[in-house]
Amino acid sequence: MATRLEALGGASDLLPAETARWQAVEQTARQVLARYGFQEVRTPILEYADVFLQSLGEHTEVVQKQMYRFQDRGGREVALRPEGTASAVRCYLEHGLDKTSGLVKWYYIGPMFRAERPQQGRRRQFHQLGVEVFGSASPYQDAEVLALLMHLLSAIGLQQAVLKINNLGCRNDRPKMAEALTAHFGQHRDELCEDCRERLTANPLRILDCKEPKCRQLAASLTPGQWVCAACAEHVRQVLQALDALAIRYEQDPRLVRGLDYYTRTAFEVTHPGLGAQDAAGGGGRYDDLVQQMGGSSPVPAIGFALGLERVLMALEAESVTPVPAAAPAVFVAALGEAAQPKGAELLHRLRQAGIAAAGDYDQRPLKRQLEQASKLGCAYAVLMGDDELAKQVVTLRDLQRREQAQVPWGQAVEELQRRLAVGSRA
Repeated sequence: MATRLEALGGASDLLPAETARWQAVEQTARQVLARYGFQEVRTPILEYADVFLQSLGEHTEVVQKQMYRFQDRGGREVALRPEGTASAVRCYLEHGLDKTSGLVKWYYIGPMFRAERPQQGRRRQFHQLGVEVFGSASPYQDAEVLALLMHLLSAIGLQQAVLKINNLGCRNDRPKMAEALTAHFGQHRDELCEDCRERLTANPLRILDCKEPKCRQLAASLTPGQWVCAACAEHVRQVLQALDALAIRYEQDPRLVRGLDYYTRTAFEVTHPGLGAQDAAGGGGRYDDLVQQMGGSSPVPAIGFALGLERVLMALEAESVTPVPAAAPAVFVAALGEAAQPKGAELLHRLRQAGIAAAGDYDQRPLKRQLEQASKLGCAYAVLMGDDELAKQVVTLRDLQRREQAQVPWGQAVEELQRRLAVGSRA
């Protein structure tokens, strides 16, 4: 007997009813992103492991515990991308965009992979919507990115999302931070978890991101803002001032530390009360050193964020918001009997050529079953074609909402549906 095949743990199928919700969210996001001047970039799912080792930091939890990393048949170290920023920077450098002046504004939507313990809203294959802006050091660019983030969530339908912001300082501040953190945690080394004892010598800032209760308790009195320089403090002050001017609500969270090493100055998360204890739906920050760190000839200021789409959809459910699928079939062609099949297929083709989303049935199911399918798809109209209609060279248009119907000459069916649906003809 054949082994029953199923999806890997932590990965899941999306059936059409669920995919429609995703498409609605993605379409809305693309429309908002276009208003802000962003263009889509698509990078490979599989990258050389060094792309992430050079960017994320070897002592981050993502690299140490979560990244799918292996040798290919040529003996090269490769990895499934665990996040999108490093791939975007690699792409930016590989195509020489760091050599040209001007602003680059990208977005991407796609799957990422982390070897996490599967749980609600946390999957081994998950999906992110991310944005990256290269070439601006202005605090007003930070404010625009944050405005975009909150605009996206509002347009999708979320009203309860909370924006949290912190200042992580710059690379010149890191030695002061490391010295102070090492001194503080060194006094409590035996109380730290095993991972944080390693972080104490490798990168003590990572201890502030630990989720272990004892480590969190030891870190309670410490915040990165204690050691930021005047320039970084002024930068974030201007970001917050710009957000105030835009009437964008936010909370300052002095203990917010993103889980990746490359963030500088402005760092942020967006949380939602419907997501439980792990309430982050996404986040990001400024990463002014990353382009040079990954091989660029000089620093390029940059900022970005990513939203976990599974998390966003969970938050929508918590607010009882149903994303409206776009371009659901508007018309269902119900061809009744074998003789009506050729005309039914022809009408379906003509409707689609005229710009009308249409569905049909080629298996001669009873009318009741076909109308049930039309209703399930959300169609506004059904076109009924049986022996009587064929003899009269007409079709019966049934309004599925009003439960009214009328006969229309065969040659005028497409035009009549265009009129009722207000759809213009297009190629």
